[in-house]
Amino acid sequence: MSHQVRFRRWAWPLIAAIAVVALVSFLPQLGLSKPSAPLWSEQAPAVQAPVAVVPDWVQIGKQLKPAVVNVSAKRTQEPGPDVQVPFREDSPFDKFFKDHFGSRPRRHARGLGSGFIINPEGHIVTNNHVVDGATQIRVKLSDGREFSGKVVGRDSKTDLALLKIEAKNLPVIPLGDSAALQVGEPVMAIGNPFGLEQTVTTGIVSGTGRVIGGGPYDDFIQTDASINPGNSGGPLINAKGQAVGINTAIFSQTGGSVGIGFAIPVNMAKTVVTQLADAGHVVRGWLGVTVQPVTPELAKSFNRPDTTGVLVSGVSDGSPAERAGVKSGDIIVEFDGKKIARSGDLPRFVAESTVGRQVPMTVVRDGKPVTLTAKIEAMASSEPRASTKDSAKPSLGLAVQPLTPALAERLGMSEKEGLVVQRVEEASPAAEAGVRPGDVIVEVNHKRVKTVEELKTAVEKRQKDKPVLLMLRREGANLYLAVPAIA
Repeated sequence: MSHQVRFRRWAWPLIAAIAVVALVSFLPQLGLSKPSAPLWSEQAPAVQAPVAVVPDWVQIGKQLKPAVVNVSAKRTQEPGPDVQVPFREDSPFDKFFKDHFGSRPRRHARGLGSGFIINPEGHIVTNNHVVDGATQIRVKLSDGREFSGKVVGRDSKTDLALLKIEAKNLPVIPLGDSAALQVGEPVMAIGNPFGLEQTVTTGIVSGTGRVIGGGPYDDFIQTDASINPGNSGGPLINAKGQAVGINTAIFSQTGGSVGIGFAIPVNMAKTVVTQLADAGHVVRGWLGVTVQPVTPELAKSFNRPDTTGVLVSGVSDGSPAERAGVKSGDIIVEFDGKKIARSGDLPRFVAESTVGRQVPMTVVRDGKPVTLTAKIEAMASSEPRASTKDSAKPSLGLAVQPLTPALAERLGMSEKEGLVVQRVEEASPAAEAGVRPGDVIVEVNHKRVKTVEELKTAVEKRQKDKPVLLMLRREGANLYLAVPAIA
């Protein structure tokens, strides 16, 4: 019995082990083998990113919000059906002014945007579309002060504008390096969405180098920080408290933020605003070629291993490109030492080139690289240039004539002296103040006026940067109007 007990003690574990081995060996035949490896990795990466420090948005917002301004632009528009003319259609005023001038009243629309101060001298960066067509620009600071904004220069191709206000003790926002931005990096947008001043939103950089069809030099930063109408021209701030972009556009089917906003890289803005400050306009380099992307099909046709570079489809006569020897069918792969990864790179590189400089470029022709040198010329510009003259005499933008007894009787007026307004120029200071044809100017800055010369003298002797105070007679009643400060 003892031998039988000892056998059982060591035999049964042995038999169980043999059975397990046999079962495993037969699993493939039974279709029960262990599953293959998953299609995705379940292991942590060998090198993990360092833990990021959360930006102190509260402190950054406190420091930078005072340098973000509200930009209000007034524009003249054609009158709509709700516009009230200053006199009835059957009135003597209506007949008199239609017979002599045939003009119709205009209505004014006001748009809101944002901007930010970049130096203590009062230079402000904003979007061109915020101030384009404006007849009057008002800049409001966070402390409640308001100033008249002067357009130093603007550039529609990059949608940038530079304004100037006359003020002291101004806070500023430093400019960072947009080329160093990384996708996923935290950012803050500051602005005045829907007129709600000093609003901040945060998010991340969703993408860089975006082309959205906004212009020939598209290179936008994409962010999910909420951007809405009114944010245009405001800064996009990095975790260091530096402006890395100028908020410009959103993608939205509703008009509100859906988490896809775009900002102009500040590195592009640095070049543009420097030229605007110096000359009031931007001078860009010109090569004189028409290019198109290299598609996979075209790459095969030109025996290219990839789609980098741009295909030259045309060369302008007498252009720098023609003189350099560029031909249709060339593929430009490098310009001034910079690789061309996509079709939008070349126009931007050329535009940033210094006019008159000899720039090397590499093209692929018949499958072989060829080095050429082009002397860059200035691109013809249609941008309006800021006026540097300040010698013009001040003008209210009015056409007036003395009110004689005969004219007063003809117009049915009880007034016997003063200046009757015949015409008000569009977008003029007088139009902004609300002066209408048919008004009779009785006083200017508390002094009675009867002749055109008296009016001119009173305006020229006004205190600088102060509005001109007019006392009018309108429909039998006195009315005071303050005409904004004029040049």
